[in-house]
Amino acid sequence: MPSVPGFDLEVIPVTPLSQNCSMFWNAASGSAVVVDPGGDVDRILARLAAQSATLEAIVLTHGHLDHAGGAAELSRRAGAVDAPVPVIGPHEDDRFLLDQLATSGLQFGISGAEAVQPDRFLVEGDVLHLAGWTLEVLHVPGHTPGHVVLFERTRRFLFAGDTIFRGTVGRTDFPYGDGALLIAGIREKLLPLGEDVLVLPGHGAMTRIGDERRHNPFLISN
Repeated sequence: MPSVPGFDLEVIPVTPLSQNCSMFWNAASGSAVVVDPGGDVDRILARLAAQSATLEAIVLTHGHLDHAGGAAELSRRAGAVDAPVPVIGPHEDDRFLLDQLATSGLQFGISGAEAVQPDRFLVEGDVLHLAGWTLEVLHVPGHTPGHVVLFERTRRFLFAGDTIFRGTVGRTDFPYGDGALLIAGIREKLLPLGEDVLVLPGHGAMTRIGDERRHNPFLISN
């Protein structure tokens, strides 16, 4: 469960797909946020307890099983009986995926996945103030129709979900995928954020925008 030097942030790999669920927290207030809890809720709760943190919100980048399958359970178990933890995001265009999470879990042999109804969907330009972080929302479809990314400008940090990875980009070989749209979104919305921006993708190692601009074969113009 690697931490990120200089940040109150921890990456928590979850599900057999090793999805990079993450938790950031504010030591002063004791509040925390979990991004993309795809499953393994006991593990996430243990990390919250280790920081003596209270979960303020759950944020989803998109509706795929490995990113959202544990959100309903985490919301329920980390909240009060009559006040579950709010689930925020993704864009409403991923509602159909969130509705199908239990079925998707059975198809992939992952137990415990539940459909989730967010308390709030996100749109381009939204700004979230959570646990001392300010997250700017960008809608970057292509991997899924409602995929969003979360940019913390002061910390120069991007929760990228499954848009961009080290040396590659998100899959688009789904009936609802659109490779050209994804590449356009990355070029027009993510690359301009700055060479120095640290990127946490949904799977695998972290990278920086500048490295992907120079070396990612999907982004290098011929």
